[in-house]
Amino acid sequence: MTFPTLADFGQDPWWLIGLKALAVFAFLVANPLAAILIERKIMARMQTRIGPNRVGPRGLLQSLADGVKLALKEGIIPSGVDKPIYLAAPIIAVVPAVMAFAVIPFGPMVSVFGHQTPLQLTDLPVGVLYVLAITSVGVYGIVLAGWSSGSTYPLLGGLRSTAQVISYEIAMGLTFAAVFLDAATMSTSGIVAAQEHHWYVLLLLPSFVIYAVSMVGETNRAPFDLPEAEGELVGGFHTEYSSLKFAMFMLAEYINMVTVSALATTLFLGGWQAPWPLSAFDWANSGWWPILWFTLKVWVFLFVFIWLRTSLPRLRYDQFMNLGWKVLIPISLTWVMVVAVIRAAIGTSDDDDLARSLVSAAAGLVVTALLLYAVWRLMRLPKEAEEDEKAAQPPAFDPMAGGFPVPPLPGQVLSARPMSPPPDPRKETTDA
Repeated sequence: MTFPTLADFGQDPWWLIGLKALAVFAFLVANPLAAILIERKIMARMQTRIGPNRVGPRGLLQSLADGVKLALKEGIIPSGVDKPIYLAAPIIAVVPAVMAFAVIPFGPMVSVFGHQTPLQLTDLPVGVLYVLAITSVGVYGIVLAGWSSGSTYPLLGGLRSTAQVISYEIAMGLTFAAVFLDAATMSTSGIVAAQEHHWYVLLLLPSFVIYAVSMVGETNRAPFDLPEAEGELVGGFHTEYSSLKFAMFMLAEYINMVTVSALATTLFLGGWQAPWPLSAFDWANSGWWPILWFTLKVWVFLFVFIWLRTSLPRLRYDQFMNLGWKVLIPISLTWVMVVAVIRAAIGTSDDDDLARSLVSAAAGLVVTALLLYAVWRLMRLPKEAEEDEKAAQPPAFDPMAGGFPVPPLPGQVLSARPMSPPPDPRKETTDA
């Protein structure tokens, strides 16, 4: 097995760089087209109904038909929008989602027309931070779309997206810190090489769980799709968009799903390395086979995205914010400190690798149990919450105490005793 190093990048001729960039773009376009169709098919299967079955054999051309329909629809621009920003917002949402894939490794060194090249467009000493920065820029597309539409509901969707990204990118960044500490590198190809013997899903289980939750929040997918909550915001940030501009937001959402899934594969599932027991064979981790393993791992995450959307209701906004700030961020900080202590106490030599791995795995199970308990406490059953609320019930409220009716505030309970009688207007006239 030949792992690429940073020295292997920047040596390709211009035509090979262009060919790899085109292949990455084709991968990013083909996956959303397949994901849209497969999502509708899986959701129909899980909900015992018929999915797309009209366009093409068994509905296989439904995604293509949807794209053509959106392209041919009339593009309506409302009169009250900030037109330059309104038109730029979909582009800002799509372009960073595509750029983030530049440092994702697809495989080892291979020969392409006689040139030895890594199956990766490029890599950086801070490759994972590059992905985090680029995906953060993509959120500006959602925020600007909501602000420039000149409408209340899109603005609320944009504000929700801002709060969502701030909350969950902190937890996501802390999960990266644990990976950096153990791998001793921020390069994506270096992180894949560091998982040659043990995948980080086993050694850094709390980081994997927190990243899995954060990536659903980052991509605005159910049950965290609050920026486009149809029940209260009509359609959220893209309410005023139609035709190709709406299609670009939809494309950005699915490309972001592929990007965060690919990053999860790279950081925690060994990247392009073959799963056990195939990893015991040399052919499985050489040549073009690793692209297959990488794609299958990405699609495992995409399936979970679809499964969550089909199964879970949308969270309330306060539950969503509490989960990010009160659970994920504190436990992420705790876990980073645990990883740092283990690495400093046991050492980094090859002789200490087994002991460090066993201790990390055991500590990861304990912290993961703590994480699940904290989530359970946060999402307690309504009955328990009602009992606590009754125990801390505020004093009874008399709406007529001031002489005229006053509606109760949230949390105030009407008094069980007779209300104060209203003042007698005849008496007031006599006194005057």
